[in-house]
Amino acid sequence: MSDATLHQKTLTARQRASDYLARRHHFHWAEALPWLLAIAAFFVFSNRMAFGSQVLIMIMFAVSLDLILGYAGIITLGHAAFFGIGAYTVALASLRLGWSEPISGIIAGGVVAGLAGLVVGWFMLRYRGLTLLMLTIAFAAMLQESGNLRSDITGGYDGLPGLTFDPLFGHFQYDLYGHTNYWYVLAALAVVFYVVRRIVYSPFGQALTGIRENVRRMNAIGSPVHWRLVTVYAISAAIAGIAGALFTQTNAYVTLTVFDFDTSAKVMVMLILGGTGRLYGAFVGATVYMVLEDYLSKMSPTFWQFGIGLLLVVAVLFARRGLLGVVESASAFRWRTGAARRRFVWKTEYWKALAVAAFDGGLIGFLIGFAGNLGRADRMSLFVSAFPARVVAFIALGAAAGIVINAVYLLVTSRSAVERPAS
Repeated sequence: MSDATLHQKTLTARQRASDYLARRHHFHWAEALPWLLAIAAFFVFSNRMAFGSQVLIMIMFAVSLDLILGYAGIITLGHAAFFGIGAYTVALASLRLGWSEPISGIIAGGVVAGLAGLVVGWFMLRYRGLTLLMLTIAFAAMLQESGNLRSDITGGYDGLPGLTFDPLFGHFQYDLYGHTNYWYVLAALAVVFYVVRRIVYSPFGQALTGIRENVRRMNAIGSPVHWRLVTVYAISAAIAGIAGALFTQTNAYVTLTVFDFDTSAKVMVMLILGGTGRLYGAFVGATVYMVLEDYLSKMSPTFWQFGIGLLLVVAVLFARRGLLGVVESASAFRWRTGAARRRFVWKTEYWKALAVAAFDGGLIGFLIGFAGNLGRADRMSLFVSAFPARVVAFIALGAAAGIVINAVYLLVTSRSAVERPAS
């Protein structure tokens, strides 16, 4: 290959890379789908808009976590601290100061939470790994206990009920079904998401991705790693504060449970289900989680978390990039015809993967059958002894489901599958 040809190919590759970076921030038609579905939900489920508002708030909360976890690689289990700061900022401003204007309230909640994130991030983000994880948990727990000690201000675990807020723009009243709140939260989510999207596709966002992938290399090239991490942590805290402020305004009450570890863990599960580092993964994960939580809690108020845990196990085993990652992989997969036809070469290690999936699925099937009988003590003890056929059926169905799910995952999403032209 001549030097001229090599130089031309290098320029072509650089041009393709430059064109990709120049257009990757452009909006695509598929990005309109979540927003169209949110608008359609208002007309289809008009009597469930109070629940719909909570779904949108949790989406915003998950987006704030995705900004630091999915793009900057900051692992935290105390993000509820900033959610709670925003929630109590609005509540105390309304109750103690008489300031009940909603839009300025969420701005204040975001500003206070962002300042807290800036100060706390400056100290905590000097650490990595397990140390950072424990510090974030401790910070949220410390805020919760401080609020409990000053129950004369925060209301303690009894909370601050009966909060009142001015009509939106001084005109739109809050109705029983939450119609006004739904549009209010959806508009706030659209603004926040636009800002996050601009950040992600900016040079600052690319630097965050570099820090996530190799922090030592970014330090070596002179990148101000600590300042960038602190900055994005403060931005994420501000967004979480806005979500918390909206939570208080739409529910007209707040308690110290907003600081709970469960709140931080719940939003983490949402992000894992949807997929980290994908922007819209928060939309998918939060919606799936909230809908399942609502449905399963009505079916079994005591054991509804079992269904959520089962879904999380399946996602971790078979969809490590989240539900949105599976959809992306499936949409990118193409079967080719004619001279370009290809077929997968099945590897021997895939049989081991299917055997493990069958074992896991059978165990999960047994647990589902066992949990289904927990409502009655007499049936719980007889599940194994008196109904062996039912036990075998649950195990067999679970094993079959595990094999099918894992086989589809290997054929569609596995990057290790080898393709070769068919003879």
